[in-house]
Amino acid sequence: MSKTIQQTMFEAVEEELKRQVARLDQPRTKPFHEMLTYHMGWTGEGAGPNATGKRIRPLMVLLTVATSLIDDEVSKSNSINWLHAVSAAASIELIHNFSLAHDDIQDNSELRRGRKTLWVKWGSPMAINVGDALFVIANQSILDLAKHYPAEIVVRAAGILNNSCLELTQGQYLDMSYEERTDLAIDDYWPMIGGKTSSLLSACTHIGAVLGYAKEERAEAFRQFGYHLGLAFQVQDDILGIWGDESVTGKSAASDLVEGKNSLPVLYALEKNGRFAERWRRGPISQEEVGAVAALLEEEGGRAYAEKMSEAETQKALEFLDRAQPQGEAGRTMLEMANKLLKRNQ
Repeated sequence: MSKTIQQTMFEAVEEELKRQVARLDQPRTKPFHEMLTYHMGWTGEGAGPNATGKRIRPLMVLLTVATSLIDDEVSKSNSINWLHAVSAAASIELIHNFSLAHDDIQDNSELRRGRKTLWVKWGSPMAINVGDALFVIANQSILDLAKHYPAEIVVRAAGILNNSCLELTQGQYLDMSYEERTDLAIDDYWPMIGGKTSSLLSACTHIGAVLGYAKEERAEAFRQFGYHLGLAFQVQDDILGIWGDESVTGKSAASDLVEGKNSLPVLYALEKNGRFAERWRRGPISQEEVGAVAALLEEEGGRAYAEKMSEAETQKALEFLDRAQPQGEAGRTMLEMANKLLKRNQ
């Protein structure tokens, strides 16, 4: 049975990620290297597919490259194929994992995909250093594009990646600064998740389009697809963070309420200023209260509103993908992956 393009790309991404992370596989830093391989899901208790995740972001990079290259004369004359972009795909995944390592410390999260987080196993100082290493290796990884692409393309791709990283930090700043505020509205939510989630997904499809030599209008459609995909994804994550099944998500569904996260369902209910808002403003919610508070939040329309907004962003994402005209097996796979991601159960 022949492999699908998605399986082939996944294997290429894993191989490239391991090659990039192996920069730290040196005699004096082997334990450090092991921390990275644990965080990436390859080693330690619970290692395997559930620990690595689905590698959605690097796959989106490569699928965008592959579908953009179809019928492109520039790429044909330079013998470019999607495999030449694999270091950029790895770079995106390394940035994602860098952000997770630091987020887990900042959010005091003890579990990531059902396993102990880095800081729980090795302490916050070591976990911060792992995140820093992943960030540096990501920037080294994207520069490896120079083996197959002209300098101006490499610089453009690296520029998109670094702009996305800055937006990630802006989104994280807003998220953390919001924790102490009681005057937040729904309008405050979208810039935060635009930075925290959408910036990296839009970088995936934008970089992929650039490396696939897509024309500007098409590249912009791919970028917008990634951006709205990220918004829809984060709203769904907010819903799962309150009403999700812990055995499926790998983290406590109660954590978002206990931690006082200003997610979209919560902000909606706060604007309604009903019983949920009254309880929320009285202070932290205990683990024992979670069920009742979540039920009250649903009763006041928080879940229904979030589901409605997720559907609206989903439609925008799919409209931009249609405008980008993805073609071939890569295009079909991209659409299938988007549909699964936007209607996912975990």
